[in-house]
Amino acid sequence: MKYQVLIGSIALFSFTCFSATTANGQFKKNKKKDKAEATATKEDFKTLESGLAYWIVKDAPGGKTPGTGDYVEVNLRSYVGDSLLIDSRAMNNNMPVQFQVAEPSFKGDLVEGIRLMTAGDSAIFQIPVDSVEKAGVPVQPWMKENAGAMMRYEVSVVSVKTKEELQQEQDALSKKQMAIDDKILQDYFTKNKIQPKKTASGLYYVMKKEGDGPAAEKGKKVTVNYTGKFLDGEAFDSNVDPKFQHVQPFTFVLGQGQVIRGWDEGVALLKKGGEATFYIPSSLAYGANAQGPIKANSILMFDVEVTDVE
Repeated sequence: MKYQVLIGSIALFSFTCFSATTANGQFKKNKKKDKAEATATKEDFKTLESGLAYWIVKDAPGGKTPGTGDYVEVNLRSYVGDSLLIDSRAMNNNMPVQFQVAEPSFKGDLVEGIRLMTAGDSAIFQIPVDSVEKAGVPVQPWMKENAGAMMRYEVSVVSVKTKEELQQEQDALSKKQMAIDDKILQDYFTKNKIQPKKTASGLYYVMKKEGDGPAAEKGKKVTVNYTGKFLDGEAFDSNVDPKFQHVQPFTFVLGQGQVIRGWDEGVALLKKGGEATFYIPSSLAYGANAQGPIKANSILMFDVEVTDVE
């Protein structure tokens, strides 16, 4: 599927976007600098052994620094000179990016800096573009035009949570949202005179054709055609509509978490040749994570046809 949950190493997130963005020349000049940044001097920065320079602009009292396996939410902007490369707010519907903290993958990895911060902190990190390139990250020629050019990150940490804390929080929110989503779906079905079946997890579906080929079972490779819509009928993704520019079969391994939970469960109800419409509550879709045109806590509707089972 086109939209995936944005979780991963912040370094990978930043550098991947950075490479793709700059490769297409889609960066912009930062005409208005942050006040703290504009008044920063070399004396404000300290440098880690790895070469990553940092300045804790705002040091919030208390809190805990993140360790490996913890989850953090951050807002991040990255620059080379005055050219803005990444703005996580703009890319994530003005929401902070959440990711699980991993071990630094190279000397000067931004993760080293984030490990120094607590919730409420903001900081500026700098590392030479040459060091970034030596770490194996592609850079554009213009970034090295000035000797000593720096990759700069402006980071603010919104929250730091252990895996257990995050799970407890998500479970509570999911339970509450599930009740809200179910009421919305019940009203939708009544209004549109739809009589779907419901699974124990809260997934609703209408079986159009079960299919007469091999069953789609966990661990099998399945190929499908699909169109995803919101309950108002607006399509947000499809592999059969040329408008979405990826008209090709979609193949994945069932039951491996390669797709949203609602798909793993719903497709398993079908056989090759089967067709169904799934009504997926947000807890079985992307939850509180916004994905492109999909807003947080969105209920999704999918028309799915299983064309092959291997």
